[in-house]
Amino acid sequence: MANFFFEITVIICFAAVLSIIFRIFKQPEILAYILTGILIGPLGLFRVSDQASLSAMSQLGITLLLFMVGLEIRISDLMSLGKTLIIAAVGQIILTFSAAFIVSQFFGFNPISSIYVSMALTFSSTIIIVKILSDKRDMHSLYAKISLAILLAQDLLAILALMFLSGFNSETGGLGSLLDFALVAVKAVVLFETVIFLSRNVFPRIVEIIAKSSETLFLVSIAWVFGLAALVSSPPIGFSIEIGGFLAGLSLANSMANYQIIAKAKILRDFFIVIFFVLLGMQMSFANLSQSLVPAIILSIFVLLLKPFIVMVMLGLLGYRKRTSFLTGFTLSQISEFSLILAFVGLKLGHISQNIVSIITITGIITFTISTYLVSNGNRLYLLVNKRLNFLEIKNKKKDEMEVSDGFDNLKDHIVIIGGDQMGQSIVDALEDLDQDVVVIDFDPEIVKKIEGRNIHRLFGDISDLDIQERAQLDEAKLVISTIPDIEDNLLLLKELQHENRKAKVVVMALDTRDAKELYKAKADYVILPHLAGGMHIAKVLVEGDWEKIERLKKKDLEYLN
Repeated sequence: MANFFFEITVIICFAAVLSIIFRIFKQPEILAYILTGILIGPLGLFRVSDQASLSAMSQLGITLLLFMVGLEIRISDLMSLGKTLIIAAVGQIILTFSAAFIVSQFFGFNPISSIYVSMALTFSSTIIIVKILSDKRDMHSLYAKISLAILLAQDLLAILALMFLSGFNSETGGLGSLLDFALVAVKAVVLFETVIFLSRNVFPRIVEIIAKSSETLFLVSIAWVFGLAALVSSPPIGFSIEIGGFLAGLSLANSMANYQIIAKAKILRDFFIVIFFVLLGMQMSFANLSQSLVPAIILSIFVLLLKPFIVMVMLGLLGYRKRTSFLTGFTLSQISEFSLILAFVGLKLGHISQNIVSIITITGIITFTISTYLVSNGNRLYLLVNKRLNFLEIKNKKKDEMEVSDGFDNLKDHIVIIGGDQMGQSIVDALEDLDQDVVVIDFDPEIVKKIEGRNIHRLFGDISDLDIQERAQLDEAKLVISTIPDIEDNLLLLKELQHENRKAKVVVMALDTRDAKELYKAKADYVILPHLAGGMHIAKVLVEGDWEKIERLKKKDLEYLN
């Protein structure tokens, strides 16, 4: 026991140090964990004697990961995607899988290996993409919503694939007979129906009772995960414990405390999932590196370029504008953590060789690394190539173009507000009663819809889009106010106005002093720092002691919150 504790300590310390280094270079932590395994395993910097215990811990990590996935998936989410997004999600999966299968055949892989590789290339990483989009504050943009819809469909397909594979015999790697296959399908349907019934009619009430104590809620949730996983993996049912974890999460997804459970379980999941990726790196084989490296590089090119192109063309056919298609495509330019899990399961069942697992893992390392920079700098890349992307706007009907207001061509000496949420809404409310033309630009369709019916011009889009800039008549505006904190977009706006219209006063927002200094250097007339502006405003109101005014502010705040 003491020896195993020492080995775990070394692994965690390795992973922690590498994670800090990768964080500095803005790379996903998954790469640090895999590299830890490579350093410990194939490169032999440290010898681990008890790999069986590591394997059990990694299985727990996958189970908790799927538990979290289940918690965040609601059946209603799929129903609310809309016909177009469902077509986009299903179309991306079918087209990417088919193209990847053809590419895999060129390497001489057998059909089973080609299926595993194709599925690995089809999926994209929800964890990485959500983090990058959150850092960019783009979660409410149209391209982010399309990307997340596609990722949701991919996650569900990955779960179904894992459920199907868990029905295989771990010793023979096969289903045995057509009757066995039918039995697995029936069991899966019964399990899903039972879980959906519980999630709608039973667990919301139970969670409501125990949610008052966060410790009890967490303990009961973990007990439910382990209990259901043990039941699902028992011989009469025969699925894996990982599938039990997903079903446990799905059953709690409709409860009022699902996000509270996610917050509590996330730390536990992160610890055990580190062990999984470390073990994956340890099991990589570099004995025939030349046989793995060339296919991995070519498959990485497929994921980084051809896979995004497939998404772009498909969205173009569905009527989306070239910018939305471009950003969505490159958002999906990596493989998924599920790709690595599927490879791990395939190896355990004997369906694929260690060489195939190494190829998929190397492809993951390459695409995780490069796509992080592609997604983070998507706006800059678009500006470089946007003039060559006109072919993507295949249909005249542009689904992400929602400017329904008239009179854009006659605007002059107007006010342009970029970002209609929170601070932007407050500014809009203040200007609405004035005899002044106001144009609001936002890339969240829900915010644009809220403005409908008001005496305000509205534009759906991103200010970095040249078409949107022309439509808003920036060259004729007298005041431009940006309430979005994205430093890249604000610097681009200031640069554009330097050329087009320096008579306009430009007010932009920044969240920290470093960005504020950079914006002032770029000739911003005023930079809003919310913590300073809010503090000064509240201090002034409180010092004046005008509690009637405070009550009016409170009333407006409550109206906004509701």
